[in-house]
Amino acid sequence: MAISAPPPSQPDADAPEVLEFPDNFLLIDLCGEHDAHLADIESKTGVQILRRGNRLTIHGAQAGRRDAAGILTSLYERLEAGRSVEAADIDREMRMSEAESHPGIARKGDQLDLLPGARIEIKTRKKIIEPRTDAQKAYVRSLFENELAFGIGPAGTGKTYLAVAVGVNMFIGGQVDRLILSRPAVEAGEKLGYLPGDMKDKVDPYMQPLYDALNDFLPGKQVAKLMEEKKIEIAPLAFMRGRTLSDAFVVLDEAQNATTMQMKMFLTRLGEGSRMVVTGDRSQVDLPRGQQSGLHDAERLLGHIDQISFDYFSARDVVRHPLVAAIIEAYDADAAL
Repeated sequence: MAISAPPPSQPDADAPEVLEFPDNFLLIDLCGEHDAHLADIESKTGVQILRRGNRLTIHGAQAGRRDAAGILTSLYERLEAGRSVEAADIDREMRMSEAESHPGIARKGDQLDLLPGARIEIKTRKKIIEPRTDAQKAYVRSLFENELAFGIGPAGTGKTYLAVAVGVNMFIGGQVDRLILSRPAVEAGEKLGYLPGDMKDKVDPYMQPLYDALNDFLPGKQVAKLMEEKKIEIAPLAFMRGRTLSDAFVVLDEAQNATTMQMKMFLTRLGEGSRMVVTGDRSQVDLPRGQQSGLHDAERLLGHIDQISFDYFSARDVVRHPLVAAIIEAYDADAAL
């Protein structure tokens, strides 16, 4: 654990913050290659961090010094726990609110412990996923607590990625027997014509984002084996008709491209022991002009039902390239004119 140097006899609000780290090897990882992590923290908090021996001295405005010290301390404890530190971890610590950015980790085996104030971690076969914004944290809580949850917001906010991660977590933990991932097979503004191959070859291009997320959490050979055994299914929304999905974790992605009838059909597939997650972006509807989005109707009709959660994201929650957030904000501002 990082140790703050003793304060001066007369406190000075402008005095630099000094952190002392007992393990020099962990300090190397904390600073990053060529001090890249320190440079990232400096950029995000507007401070200057000087390294001397096993001490880091933080200069700058009081609020920036406090934020930088909190980030560094939290990341160092992460290293002490045997975890790595990457740029995404710095971004997460910066985004999380001060009240929640430095809690203890509370777990029950491989499953999430939803104690108030606990750091949320989603364990999968290949990695551990942590929400990087307050909205993502609330969303993940909703996924574990509700049988039907909606995640609505712009691209790049982790709606589908986190939903698939929670699904994999519940699947490997034995809470569900199957993982079913679906999305409408709707082209994004351009006609691709007839695709060659069998049915799987024709629909797989539409499903590729779901394959990408799944392969992030499970080894490729295991994914192939589970799909062969029908324990994991990736299929277009149209294939859900007539089914009852019991003991399954079901994700509907790009739900803004489902019609009202398709959305009703999908939601009524929910069976005993199942969880269902619906994700979508209201600003990217690819349905023919004049056709109502089923996601819009679901919000209007189901928002009053207590057992159904609705979590919303904004450009502030984008966790892709920083330019993505700026692009979304620019389009939103233009649409508001």
